[in-house]
Amino acid sequence: MSHRLSALLSPSSVALVGASNNPARIGGMPLDLLRHFGYAGQVYPVNPKYDEVFGFTCYPDIESVPSAPELAVLAIGAQDVTGMLRRCHARGVKAAIVYAAGFAEMGGEGERLQAEMEAFVADSGMVVAGPNCMGFANLNLNLYTAFASVFRAVPRQETPGRVSLVTQSGNVCSAVFALLREQGIPVSHFINTGNEACVEYAEYLEFLAQDKNTDCVVGYVEQLRNGERFIDVALQFAEADKPLILYKVGETEKGSEAVRSHTSALAGNQALYKAGLQQLNVIQSNDFAQMADLAMLSGFRHRAGGKRVAIMTLSGALGAILADKFIGAGLDIPTLPADVQQTLRDGIPDYGMVSNPIDVTGNIVNNPDFVRSVFEALAQTDSIDTVVVYASGSLLDRMADPLLDICARYPRLFVAIDTGKATCRDKLAAGGVPVFTDIGRAVQALSPFCHWLAGREQVARWAALRQSSVAVESHQLERLNEYQTKQLLGRFGVPAVAEQPAASAEEAVTAAQAIGYPVVLKILSADIAHKTEAGGVKLRLQSDDEVRSAFAEIMESAGRYDPQATLDGVLVQKMSAGIAELIVGVTHDEVFGPALTVGLGGVLTELYRDVSHRLLPVDESFARDMLGELKAFPLLDGFRGRPKADVDAACKAIAAVSAASARLGSAADEIEVNPLQVKAVGEGTAAVDALLLSKITG
Repeated sequence: MSHRLSALLSPSSVALVGASNNPARIGGMPLDLLRHFGYAGQVYPVNPKYDEVFGFTCYPDIESVPSAPELAVLAIGAQDVTGMLRRCHARGVKAAIVYAAGFAEMGGEGERLQAEMEAFVADSGMVVAGPNCMGFANLNLNLYTAFASVFRAVPRQETPGRVSLVTQSGNVCSAVFALLREQGIPVSHFINTGNEACVEYAEYLEFLAQDKNTDCVVGYVEQLRNGERFIDVALQFAEADKPLILYKVGETEKGSEAVRSHTSALAGNQALYKAGLQQLNVIQSNDFAQMADLAMLSGFRHRAGGKRVAIMTLSGALGAILADKFIGAGLDIPTLPADVQQTLRDGIPDYGMVSNPIDVTGNIVNNPDFVRSVFEALAQTDSIDTVVVYASGSLLDRMADPLLDICARYPRLFVAIDTGKATCRDKLAAGGVPVFTDIGRAVQALSPFCHWLAGREQVARWAALRQSSVAVESHQLERLNEYQTKQLLGRFGVPAVAEQPAASAEEAVTAAQAIGYPVVLKILSADIAHKTEAGGVKLRLQSDDEVRSAFAEIMESAGRYDPQATLDGVLVQKMSAGIAELIVGVTHDEVFGPALTVGLGGVLTELYRDVSHRLLPVDESFARDMLGELKAFPLLDGFRGRPKADVDAACKAIAAVSAASARLGSAADEIEVNPLQVKAVGEGTAAVDALLLSKITG
C-alpha cells in the first residue's frame, strides 16, 4: 500500500536517536522489543555513549548511520527536537516519531517549540508523529517503536493481526490492547497519536481504511481536528465494510475540562459528535471491555444481522431478562409470525413460550432433531435479523452441532451466551457463532453492533447524496432582514406565511387589509434578531387603528432597544396556526461543518430541547427520519385524536433548507426557520420567522 504514512507505520528501517541500553528507559524499551520479537528490518541505535545496544551496532550520530533510515524515533528532550528533525531530514529520513512532552500541552515555551516544529514540517514535507506520544507497533512486521511494557505482558501473537488500535492517549492504547489480546484478538497496528501537531487523527484512520491487514479499527478520541477529512474517511470505512469503533470522551463538563488539560484540545459539540458518528455508522463505545467485545464481533460482520432480535432460551426467566435488556439497549424483540410459532409449538410444551422470547424448556435437550428445526425456522423467517441463544455449559454443547450446521447453510447471525463452561465455544466461534460468557457484556456489545449492521445501507445512501450535493460557494451576501431571508429561502422551496413589508403606518394598514385580519406586526431589521426582546412584535391586531398604533409603538421601542439598528419598517403577517411548530436550523460546526437541527419549535424549543441533528446534506427521506426521532413526533401523527400534520410538506421544507445551505455555502453562517408551522395533511407548511447570519453580518 502506498500512503504518506507508510514510512511512519510500515518502515523497512528504523533509527532510534537517544538510544539506551536500559530496557526500562524510553530509549531502550523499543530496541529491546525489536530484538525480542525479531523485526526483520534494519535497526540503527544512535547515541555516542555506546558501541552496541541490545546486539545492534550503535552510531554516534544520525549522520554516521550507513544508510538513510525510513523512520527516526526521537527519544530526546523537547528543546532538541526540531534541530534533530532538520538533521534527520538532511540525512534522507522520511518520517519521525517524537516521544517528548513539553510542547503545546504545557503552554508558554512549549507552544513556541511546537510552532517551531510545525513550521519545519510544513516547509520540509517530513512526516512527523507526536509530539508527546508513546509511539507505534506494527505487529505483523514485529515492528515496535513504542515504549510500552504491555507487549511483553500479553500472550505473543501467533496469527496475523486484523484489528488496529488508534488512540489519543498512550495509557488507553495500552489498556485496550491488553483487553484485545486477552480475548485472543490479533492486532495489526498499535498507534498513539499524541499532540497531533503534524499528523492528525483522521489521517491515521485514512491509512488504516486502506490497509489490507486491518478489517476493524478501535479508537479513543478526545477531539477531531479535521472533521471534513474524518467524514471522508468514515465513509471509506463504510464502503470497505470495516467497522470503526470509537470511544469519544468529553460527554460532561468535567470530561471536557480533562480533555483540555490533557492534550490542549477542546471537546466539540457533543450532541453533534454523537449524531454525526451515528449518521456515519461509526460504532460508539463507552467502555474498554465493550470496545474489545465489539472488535471480536467485527470478525462476524459478514453474517446477516440487524436490530430485530429473536431470543431462544431454556428458561422463561432468562428470556424475560434478556428481552428487557435488549429492548432497553434499543433493539427490537418482534413477535414471531404465526407459522413460525406453530413450527416451534410442535416440539415445545404448552408452558413454553413461542412468540419471542422463545422458551424451548429443558425438554429440548432430549430431541436434537427438533433443536435443528427451531434453528432452521429462525434462520429462514424474514421477521427477524439476529438470533441470540442462551444455553449454559453442557446444554450449549448439546446444541452446538445442529447450530453449526444451520450457520453453514444460512447467513443469519446467531450469537450464543454461555454462563457455564461449555467446551464448544471455540468450535462455535470458528463456525461463525460468537460466544459471550456474560449477559451484560453480550447486551452492551450486541446492541451497537446490530445497529451497525442495520445502518450500512443508510450510510451508503447518505454517501451517495453527499457526493451528488456539491456546495457552491456564494458571492458576498448582503445583510438580510426577515422578509428578505424568507424570500431567499422561498426560492429553494421553503414556503412563507402570507406577509408584506411596510415602511409606514399607512403601508401597514394597506397590507393588513390585503392579507385579511387578524394580523401580526413585527419589526423588520437585519440588526435585530430577537424581536420580542426589542418590543418589536404585536399580535392579534383586528383593525386599521390597531395596526397604526402598533406600528408607532414598534418603531419607537425598537429604536430605543438598538439606536444603531437600521429599521426597515415592519412586516405584516397573517395571524395563523398549525398542528405543530418546528425549528429548522443550519449551523456551521467547527469540526463537522454544516449541520442541520430539527426540533419542537416556537417558545418551547429551549425548554424541551427535543431535537434531532444531521450532517448536511439532508433530503426528504432523511428529514422524515429526523422527525421520527423527536419525542414530540406523535403531535404530528394524530396524537389522541388530533388532526394529522402534513409531514410530507414538512420534510420538503426541511430538505429545502438543506438545499439552501448547500447553495449558499460557507457564506451563510447560520440559517434558522423558527417556527415552521406544520398544518393539517394537504395544507402544507409556512415559515413564520426566519434568520440568516452571514460571514459579512456576523
